[in-house]
Amino acid sequence: MPSPPPVIAWFREDLRLTDNPALTAALAGGGPVICLYIRETGVASARPLGGAALWWLDKSLKALAASLEAAGGYLVLRTGHPKQVLLDIVAETGAQSVVWNRRYSEPEKSVDADVKAALKSAGISAESFNARLLMEPWQLKTGAGGYYKVFTPFWRALQAAYVPAKALSAPKRISGRKLAGEQLADWGLHPSAPDWSGGMSKVWKPGEQSARGLLEDFLDGPVDHYADNRNRPDLVVSTSRLSPHLRFGEIGPAQIWRAVKEGIEAGRINERSGMVFLSEIAWREFSHVLLTFNPELARKNYNPSFDQMPWRKDRAALRAWQQGMTGYPVVDAGMRQLWHTGWMHNRVRMIVASFLTKHLLLPWQAGEQWFWDTLVDADPAANAASWQWTAGSGADAAPYFRVFNPITQGSKFDETGAYVRRWVPELAKVPDKFLHAPFEAPALVLKEAGVELRKNYPKPIVEHAAARQRALDAYKQTRQEQGAE
Repeated sequence: MPSPPPVIAWFREDLRLTDNPALTAALAGGGPVICLYIRETGVASARPLGGAALWWLDKSLKALAASLEAAGGYLVLRTGHPKQVLLDIVAETGAQSVVWNRRYSEPEKSVDADVKAALKSAGISAESFNARLLMEPWQLKTGAGGYYKVFTPFWRALQAAYVPAKALSAPKRISGRKLAGEQLADWGLHPSAPDWSGGMSKVWKPGEQSARGLLEDFLDGPVDHYADNRNRPDLVVSTSRLSPHLRFGEIGPAQIWRAVKEGIEAGRINERSGMVFLSEIAWREFSHVLLTFNPELARKNYNPSFDQMPWRKDRAALRAWQQGMTGYPVVDAGMRQLWHTGWMHNRVRMIVASFLTKHLLLPWQAGEQWFWDTLVDADPAANAASWQWTAGSGADAAPYFRVFNPITQGSKFDETGAYVRRWVPELAKVPDKFLHAPFEAPALVLKEAGVELRKNYPKPIVEHAAARQRALDAYKQTRQEQGAE
């Protein structure tokens, strides 16, 4: 009896073996499986990954290749337009089926539809699955039949409707098919000349195994205090730090949902904190809904009234923000943490985003692009939706007149001062009373702390009250102009 033809399992944003429906489907026929990752080229308008995300992808692909090889499989690397690469492999191997897990941003979604049509025209089976989200973006509908534009009712609807599929175990054995491919090192994903990734290497270990370990550690205690501590960047463990692992599909949201729910039901996890944690997973889902129905979310205002916003152009101010040299310690700590580790605590992300768009009156797109380049978890949906939320231009957005005061935000959420002292070491000896506003400290206090403003730490590049009023005036002007049209 002839052996079944090989199946191509096309990996993309699902770099794991556990709970991977496409891989499970590929193995179901019992034949050889070609595990493939394509470095996609020739895709019109595709947004290239930023440097930090490329660093992560490099390590994640290495981890995936090692996991596959341990089970008897191989990871084949190819470069080109996905449609052509897949048709070439079909011709090389006689494969009769291609499977993958779906993507939801553009142009990737359109590319996948084009690939599926081309394969089916060639007589090749093509099937896709959901591995990236709890529910497909089009599944939850409002009473009027549209998509949700406000998070709270979306979260209620998700809790009522979502039933996790049965968990899929990682395959113990893969009948792998090895093909000629490219070498990961030749792709140049790891930075060189210079290699600026030393800080990230100390903090992160990409890969499925690390993701599972982080989840287990977080659910083994810290999650019980998540509702109270999640806004505290000064604490050693206040969040799960799973966002980059979710971004690259080293762990899926369904795995997290099941683990948390099981812990709550067994009495191991505090229900209040556990559900607050799951609501953050739901924010990620909500962002993907917004992106699905608004493909230009990273470039265009969700609320078109913001098209009239009189954003400023100030390269020096933007550079000071990027470098963590604004003179506001919590802002500077966040931006330096981002540059050093490729990640920033979520509360601080909101603070620095508010500072850019409100205090500096610079367009949110400039911040979104900087985060895209520097975040290891730069997600096309969450990054864009979160920036628009903070700027006031997004769905269910924070009111524009809500302008975070970086001094009070720092004092409230970096209560011990550990966060600022870690990332802005030149302020380490400043007393708590003045740590978040060193420019208000008496000269003697600064001298004893070894701080000389303008020399080893900047004075504020804008004054809070004046910047806040400027932002409110700009918004008022926008509203008046809109009303006059």
